[in-house]
Amino acid sequence: MASETWVAFPRWLASAVPGEPVREDWGVAVRGALIVDVAPSGHLRRNFAGARVVELPDCLLLPGLINLHCHAAMSLLRGVGDDLPLKTWLEERIWPLEQALMCEDFVADGSALAAIEMLLGGVTTVNDMYFYPEHALTAMRAAGMRVVAGLIVVDFPSAYARDAEDYLRKGLALRDRWLGDPLCSFSLAPHAPYTVSDAALREVAVLAAELDLPVHMHLHETALEIEQSLQQHRMRPLRRLEHLGLLGPELIAVHAVHLTVDDISCLAACGVHVAHCPHSNLKLASGFARVEAMRKAGINVGLGTDGAASNNRLDLLAEAATAARLAKAVSGKAEAFGATEVLHALTLGAARALRLDQRIGSIEKGKEADLVAISMQSVHHTPVHDPLSHLIFVAGREDVLEVWVAGQAVVSRRQPVGLGLQGALQRVGARSAMWQNRVEEVLAGRP
Repeated sequence: MASETWVAFPRWLASAVPGEPVREDWGVAVRGALIVDVAPSGHLRRNFAGARVVELPDCLLLPGLINLHCHAAMSLLRGVGDDLPLKTWLEERIWPLEQALMCEDFVADGSALAAIEMLLGGVTTVNDMYFYPEHALTAMRAAGMRVVAGLIVVDFPSAYARDAEDYLRKGLALRDRWLGDPLCSFSLAPHAPYTVSDAALREVAVLAAELDLPVHMHLHETALEIEQSLQQHRMRPLRRLEHLGLLGPELIAVHAVHLTVDDISCLAACGVHVAHCPHSNLKLASGFARVEAMRKAGINVGLGTDGAASNNRLDLLAEAATAARLAKAVSGKAEAFGATEVLHALTLGAARALRLDQRIGSIEKGKEADLVAISMQSVHHTPVHDPLSHLIFVAGREDVLEVWVAGQAVVSRRQPVGLGLQGALQRVGARSAMWQNRVEEVLAGRP
């Protein structure tokens, strides 16, 4: 059976191709999973006369948003660690809860919940890091998301694995099982310098080179992390990673809040990417990332939500607005991190960090059709002088009208579509009370 061809006609189209302006009265033709044409609407109506038409009046069409850092399963821990600094949040709240609750069902349900939330907010691809990655991957793929599954590595045991070697062994076996899924790829995900030994990090560096995988890791998130590294290793975490062979274009440094001028120069020279998570940084009082300084140095910056336990929303449009405003305030430059640059961070920049920029991240002929339509019909969008400004500084996830992943509709008229997404909603809804009760029992000190 031939793949269906359909054509979307938005009012505005933001391709995210560098140098291309937002175009009015252009559309996109899609056949199967691929974009087959991007052109003025008149041209498409003539050349695809028999195709199914998707009319998107007063909508901005853009590439699917890419969440460059998330712990999807932690949606089940939303709001349980508010008003705590990172070290206390981890050691006294999150890790004890995970120790008590961690299992395959916990990860599957939390990841399904996260997938629903993200898709409804226009996020089509997520770069995830958590225990039981196969169950996270299965849940999010069933909902229709494109997933980069982080093969987590830590030195301490969990219900999932015994030690770093066991984490890597299980992660690589998972990768082998899923290599045939076109909407799934992988990263190596050592949690952080303070939870992974030198030996394990050296092994990660070797595997990243051998398998051509990105490495996804928290780095320089807090001042305490750096202080402890200086005490234990007599060098800053970044320099330790450099010594271990992990500073290069394969590395996605998550947070990167506490960077000196020399640190920024080092990251830029090595081609390291940064996943900027402004809401998590603010909520945990980790600090203010110097995004404009990074960008000016040539560092590729993408945006992430982090997990719902430290955010508490997986809302990438909200992250974008905050990231733009913070960059202006921190740099003291009103022109810093403008709407065009933020769109790049949300789409093609994040795709590049994940080594997916040849397939997704922009609306171009031959790329896969991960698309989002943002409705600008609401009163808060009236009038629209600059649709890209509205996308970054006005739009919210409630304005996401339509979402497609690889040409397949996953959200239509603000509602989830498809049996996978609807099934995930039903399953998580039926078990949410059980997870809430279990969390309350652990917090109350009951077994």
